[in-house]
Amino acid sequence: MSSSTPPSTTTDSPPGDGKKRLVEAPRVFWPAAIILLLFVAAALIMPSQMNDVLTKANDTVVRDLGWFYVITVTGFVFWALWLVFSPMGNIVLGKPEDDPEFSLPSWFAMLFAAGMGIGLVFWGVAEPLNHFSSPPPGTGTSEPARARAAMDTTFLHWGLHAWAIYVVVGLSVAYAVHRKGRSISIRWALEPLLGDRVKGWLGDVIDVLAVVGTLFGVATSLGFGVSQVGAGLGHLGVAETDDSGTVSTWLLVALIIGITAVATISVVTGVDKGIKFLSNLNMGVAGLLMLIVLVLGPSMFLMADFVQQLGSYLQNFLSLSFRTLAFEGDAGKDWLSGWTTFYWGWWISWSPFVGVFIARISRGRTVREFVAGVLLVPTLLGCLWFAIFGGSGLHREIFGDKGLIKDGKVSTDLAMFQLLDGLPASTLLSVIAIVLVVVFFVTSSDSGSFVVDMIASGGNPNPPVWSRVMWASLEGGIAAALILTGGAGGEGLAALQTMAILVALPFSIVLILMAISTGKELVGKHAELVHGRRRRFEKSIRDEIRSEIDAIRHNLKRGSDDGRR
Repeated sequence: MSSSTPPSTTTDSPPGDGKKRLVEAPRVFWPAAIILLLFVAAALIMPSQMNDVLTKANDTVVRDLGWFYVITVTGFVFWALWLVFSPMGNIVLGKPEDDPEFSLPSWFAMLFAAGMGIGLVFWGVAEPLNHFSSPPPGTGTSEPARARAAMDTTFLHWGLHAWAIYVVVGLSVAYAVHRKGRSISIRWALEPLLGDRVKGWLGDVIDVLAVVGTLFGVATSLGFGVSQVGAGLGHLGVAETDDSGTVSTWLLVALIIGITAVATISVVTGVDKGIKFLSNLNMGVAGLLMLIVLVLGPSMFLMADFVQQLGSYLQNFLSLSFRTLAFEGDAGKDWLSGWTTFYWGWWISWSPFVGVFIARISRGRTVREFVAGVLLVPTLLGCLWFAIFGGSGLHREIFGDKGLIKDGKVSTDLAMFQLLDGLPASTLLSVIAIVLVVVFFVTSSDSGSFVVDMIASGGNPNPPVWSRVMWASLEGGIAAALILTGGAGGEGLAALQTMAILVALPFSIVLILMAISTGKELVGKHAELVHGRRRRFEKSIRDEIRSEIDAIRHNLKRGSDDGRR
């Protein structure tokens, strides 16, 4: 993803007079910016009306369409696995002679930091404990049954399904950019299916959806991150809290402003400098914290549980993948919309950002290498993370001093810090955790801003600095606006979650079309390659036979000449 080697020369902006424009793709840039600014304004001016609208949308759309998200995302998993085991896996994302631009460790670090980021730290302890305390309807009542169901569900939400969504977008964009020389834009992934229509208003709508969805998805993560940083500062006594242990709204807004400023500096420096450096730093700090918790915690239990949990995840993969809790009634709908549907919508809203980002860093890799790498390595690392942090929390609740679940509830913001309290050097570990959240915060914001700006700039791989700053600021502005209107207690974050899922609904249709389009293109390219190899083979056979015939004729002629002499 070197800035000196832009992957395309084609743009999606309408034909012009050849003059350089301030905004290269105005039909995408301005509609997306106006929609987002109107949303922020409405949230600030009419907070109660906005909350009513989002609540109604959540009740009428999100709760009733869980089955659609479930079948769609599970379909993406099987689509990705089909590519891994198919002959199309040998196709190179670029020219056949291209080598990967980044080493495997740097590649994994960047895609992992961009793809999961803050969520791992926020939910690492909290999600398994939440499922243990309030398990999915129909789960057994014993502690071992609830603990196993909690880990199975957590692995489902953070495993192959999440990364299969990223594979759909990432592979589709990578093929269009590196193989066909298109610009870095979502629309070109649909060109095999829609043809020249992607150059018109339909392509504009697709890219606008990608920009808006990405901004809401990243803003949701920023909301998670800043709430956890605030909780950590309150836990350490650095910030004041109210009787419920919640820090002030203005502190959260100040944190958003400060961290967004750092992210803006990073995004201005570009991918090869700021983003790459912070991604590698992320992996180092996250790995260090995970290793410390493993060593200081119930190590043998955690490793044994990790091994068993992998088997449980694989054994129950199909039933978990298609779980809609239809016979559980309203309780099933409520649980599904609050967890699985939210996660699938969250990943879909993140998919333009993560997909475009990993596409841009994946030139020279084969389809098989891309899909297998994006699916398996982050999934295993994520599962290991949850096995260590979530397993430690469950071990303390079942076999230890308890205290992480009080009155049947989990303090999601504080769960990580409460777990670290039970370990030696807990204050230092809490500081490391806060630093990790901040760095993840920055990488999510700067990577998201960079990708959004590329799409909104007509696929320009190096968009102007002023627009990078604008999108980074707008991400922080969305999170800050909803936290201001909803308060530090979580209503604003709930609104962000709802918006992420709602925007993901129309974009899920785009994802389905992308999977069909890319599958069609890869099958056609493979057939073309096979036909070409067959033609070359047949030509070599013909040439060899012709050479043999010529040799025989030559020998016969030479023998005839010798006989006459």
